Formats: sequence, C-alpha cells, structure tokens
Amino acid sequence: MMKGLKKWRLFSLLAALTVFLAGCGQEELSTLLPAGEVGRDQFNLLMLTSAIMVLVIFVVVIIYVISLIRFRRSKLGEDHIPEQVEGSHTLELVWTIIPIILVLIMAVPSVYYTYKLGDVSAMDAVDEDGNAENLVVDVTAKLYWWEFEYPDLGIVTAQELVVPMDEKVYFNLIAADVKHSFWIPAVGGKLDTNVENVNKFYLVFEKDSKDLKDGVFYGKCAELCGPSHALMDFKVKTMPRAEFNNWVTAMQATGDRVADAAVSQGEELFAQSCIGCHAVSAVGESGAAGPNLATFGDRNRVAGYLDHTEKDLKNWITDTQKYKPGNTMPSFTQFSDDELDAIAAYLMGLSVEK
Repeated sequence: MMKGLKKWRLFSLLAALTVFLAGCGQEELSTLLPAGEVGRDQFNLLMLTSAIMVLVIFVVVIIYVISLIRFRRSKLGEDHIPEQVEGSHTLELVWTIIPIILVLIMAVPSVYYTYKLGDVSAMDAVDEDGNAENLVVDVTAKLYWWEFEYPDLGIVTAQELVVPMDEKVYFNLIAADVKHSFWIPAVGGKLDTNVENVNKFYLVFEKDSKDLKDGVFYGKCAELCGPSHALMDFKVKTMPRAEFNNWVTAMQATGDRVADAAVSQGEELFAQSCIGCHAVSAVGESGAAGPNLATFGDRNRVAGYLDHTEKDLKNWITDTQKYKPGNTMPSFTQFSDDELDAIAAYLMGLSVEK
C-alpha cells in the first residue's frame, strides 16, 4: 500500500513540474527565449551561474558515490579504518582555491552587467535643437493597472505599452499606491516601482510582437500587491521605428477627441458616467483615476486578462470586484442591457490602428 502511495506522489510531482515547465516555450512570456539585449545578457548570466552550480553538485555527488562504493562495509569489513587525512595541506588548498575561483567567475560578469544594465546616463540626452535623443516612458503602477506616459511626445496610454524596436527605451518607474514591480519576462527586467522614489532602467526590444501568438509580449507585476496581484498584467507591442512614428502621429491626432453626448447613446452614457475617471484622448499627462481608453478598441484584453469581447466588457462593467477583487473601479449595475450594448460598442470603436 505504501509503495503504491509513493508512486502516486512521484507521478503527481512530475505532473506538476510538467505544468510549470509548459510555460518555458512561450516566446511572448518566457525568460528562456530572450527577445532583447537586456534579456539576453540576463539569460547568459543565468546560464553561467547555473552551469557552475551544476558542476559543483556533479563533483560532490561523484565524490559521494565513490566514497560509498569504495569504503562500503561489506567490502572492507567492520574493523577497517580508512587512511586519516586531517591537516592535509593539499586538500585544504584545493577546497579553498577552487571555490574562490568559482566565485570570481560568477562575480566579475555579475558586477559588469549590474553597472551596464543600470547605466541610464543617456536618458536625458538632447540634440542640438533640444529634442530628446532617446525614447523615455514614465510608468505608473496602480491597483491593478499600468499607465504609460511618453513625456517628450505628449501622449498617455494604459495597459498596452507601445515601443520601437532595436533601440534603447528608457523607463521611469513609480507606484501610485503600494509597491509593485515592472517585469517583461521575455525582454528583461524586473525592477520595483516604489511610491517614494523613481527607479530607472532601460530595455531593448529586438523582436516584432506581431509575429507572436497573441501579437504582444506579456508584462507582469512581480511584487505581491493585493488580492488581484496575479491579474495585474500589461501588454507590449513592438514595431519598427517608422511604424512607431505613425502610431505616435495617430495618438496625437486624438487630442480633440471627447465623449459627445449628442453623437450616440453609448457616447452619451460614457460622458455621463465614465468621463470623470477615463480619458478618450491620448494627448495629455498621467495621473487619471482610471486607465486611458483612447486605444481600447486596439487592445487584446479587457481589464488586463479577460477576452477582448463585448460580452466580457459588459460583465466587467457590471461587476468589477468579481473579476478583479480590490480594484478601485465601481460596478455599474444601473445600466440596462441595451445601454450596456451601446457603451460596449462605443468603447470597442476607440482605436488608432483601425
């Protein structure tokens, strides 16, 4: 009976490992398939340290097995006493020098990459005309969503970060409420977003996200921040610089967009109930109470993780706490089905890419 239980325990462990390892091959999410310079540097460092640790484990196991076989009681007898080697200068040198060498092999590249990846001195660089030479994004983490402001471009978006490929993108990270952590597993990171100070770093995006399964990289909050921590996702769209410039132009063109009560029922209801927290223009500054919805129709998720359908959008509007406990958006139960259909249709039409 006990042998059977032990076999089932082993089977359960292997099944659990299979589930966890199944995520290692997803390009949009896996740290083991780096899609940028920072992610690749971190991956190489991970492989180096892992190889050294595996080597140490392998050597120790070999010595242990040899000792078990060579000095087993059935071979040497009960009264055998192995040769005593206490005070051996040779052995003491070996087990002192080798660990020092291994630590140095790990320490040198670790220190190098720490300073390399932390160098944000070019963040504030400007050209002769006073224009910023590099793209800077101000990231604000909130319960439980992400706001992205492009201060030099005068635009704001939420939940979906859009960046050009093959150049350094610099980030200013801060939190509006509690500590969060900004992490794009396939590209690099992660770094805490604190309430009291701004953290800075850069990433390089080398793969076009349109070639991925869902058309986006997945970003995560990597710091336990509340009951909906696991649902605090954001998406990253990467594109060539020319396409990014077109996206910026389209975003800036939304500057005159406002919710007009005279246009449609959905727009009227939005203007009456939602405009106080949600902007529909991408032009402006960060700090809104709710996510900017200027590109809502271009997203691939509702509330960060629900399917991007009118059905899920209506479910979210009527019972926000059910789908993301602890978030600050109130539920709107007063709308009729027709009114919900109208609001959903209006939000799905907010786009700069279609």
